[in-house]
Amino acid sequence: MTLRFDDRVAIVTGAGGGLGRAYALDLASRGAKVVVNDLGGARDGSGSSLSAAQSVVDEIIAAGGEAMANGASVTDEAAVAKMVAFVKERWGRIDILINNAGILRDKTFVKMTHDDFRQVVDVHLMGSVICTKAVWEIMRQQAYGRVLMTTSSTGLYGNFGQANYGAAKMGLVGLMKTLSIEGAKYNIKVNTIAPLAATRMTEDLMPPELLSRMGPETVVPAAVFLVSDDAPSNACINAGGGGFERSYVTLTQGIHVAPEDMTAETIAARFEEISDRTGELVPDTGGAQGAVALSGAK
Repeated sequence: MTLRFDDRVAIVTGAGGGLGRAYALDLASRGAKVVVNDLGGARDGSGSSLSAAQSVVDEIIAAGGEAMANGASVTDEAAVAKMVAFVKERWGRIDILINNAGILRDKTFVKMTHDDFRQVVDVHLMGSVICTKAVWEIMRQQAYGRVLMTTSSTGLYGNFGQANYGAAKMGLVGLMKTLSIEGAKYNIKVNTIAPLAATRMTEDLMPPELLSRMGPETVVPAAVFLVSDDAPSNACINAGGGGFERSYVTLTQGIHVAPEDMTAETIAARFEEISDRTGELVPDTGGAQGAVALSGAK
């Protein structure tokens, strides 16, 4: 079965190059009308230009597709709202949002300024919030929506020199989890991708021999599936270099103790037992985790 996106309208942020460009081109080749959003700034978020976004639009149109360029910063609420209103007026609906835009300001935490931290969180986390909020009511009213967040192995597992990036990226997993619950009754499915690809963002983070095997096209299959009609919801897929895995936030079976044993000493003595991953769980909601903690039936 070939996945098609005929009559679907997709917004892809950060689509002037790298992963976003690859997503936009693939969706357009499958019939989607695509908004190529890109501020056109440097890797650290400075500057702006519409040329990169327009170049991708030109590629799509040359291949027989339909697309428009937009240069709004994902952190600018008014500009994002204007973009969404224009797309809705022109194409009548918005079905897909891929929150891909991002910047890097890598430093060790001791050298990182508050501004370094805020700027990265603002673009990755708040930018995704702003864009998703702008399309959410449209998706609710049409009873259809597919939203893809972009996390990272840094957010999921940590990486030296990226405290700001990791915090923002893990925040997006939490955002996905709650929105997947809130969107369920409206057929809005929300997922997250953790890409590992050779892009401007990673060009000096991985050795050349590895980058050569990890083009953006190796991530695209997972992203496209996660915004398709038959997509799951609340899924996080790691993708890159031909590998596709699913990440989970898990819960061990743990221990349940009587009130008189609720001491730090008990935790110290039984920490290995608490940490034992045998039979670990994947709660559907935060409330489900609470139920396990209070049940005493491990």
